[in-house]
Amino acid sequence: MAAVTACSLSKSTALFVAASSFSSSKLPVSRPFVVAIKTSSSFSLQERRLCRFSSSSSSSSQGFVSETKEDEEPKPTVNIDEHSDPDATIVEICFGDRLGALLDTMKAIKDLGLNVVRGVVTTEGPNLRKKKFLVTRMDNNKKVENPELLELIRLTIIHNLLEYHPESSEQLALGEAFGIKPPAKKLDVDVATHISVARDGSRSLLSVETADRPGLLLEIMKVISDSSVYVDSAEIDTEGLVAKDKFWVTYHGEALSPSLEEVLTNSLRYYLRRPETEEDSY
Repeated sequence: MAAVTACSLSKSTALFVAASSFSSSKLPVSRPFVVAIKTSSSFSLQERRLCRFSSSSSSSSQGFVSETKEDEEPKPTVNIDEHSDPDATIVEICFGDRLGALLDTMKAIKDLGLNVVRGVVTTEGPNLRKKKFLVTRMDNNKKVENPELLELIRLTIIHNLLEYHPESSEQLALGEAFGIKPPAKKLDVDVATHISVARDGSRSLLSVETADRPGLLLEIMKVISDSSVYVDSAEIDTEGLVAKDKFWVTYHGEALSPSLEEVLTNSLRYYLRRPETEEDSY
């Protein structure tokens, strides 16, 4: 199980500063999500893989971005897919039709010690464009496996959205701390939290939907690790104020038993709701 840094996750500003300083230090040694990773043999293979990925737009039917009507404010979404590609992490950003070339975002990702192998733009209707990148680590040309770095990528992208598209501030959880205007409404964590576990072949698929906040991925990973459950791969999705994450997990190489599913679900539900309870108690 990948190591999770112990820090105060309930204070968004402190976490973002801590996450930002992480990029300038050596990456912590941790057990990767995926035990065996095939390295790409050449850049052309990565290009062909990217073309194959981008052409299969129907694979996005899992629903990380909703269609935007012309009279509605577009919803900013950030999807970090560590599951679909064996050699690279797929990063997808969408904010209606408002995103430009994202050169500053790509530079910010590279400043984290990552390679942006190639980027593509897909269009779904007149008002919806998605920007996708294949990302690998500079030190080994492999996909990003470390949960701290995955969370840092997410926070970096959202921070850039807030800086270059300040109108997104009211629709992102980080808008409360770093945007020009906080979200007009706050999600009730109890109402917004949904957790389920389903069998997916020899593994279990853990789905977590809850109100987004900085450091959420690290919180979830810590609970999973404390339950002695191993994460093979993950998809980290930020959809406006809501986080919709998926984790393919095992226990000693097998899918979770019903009793362990219940323990993990109850632990996550308790921990995800606890920060708000603790703040209200003061």
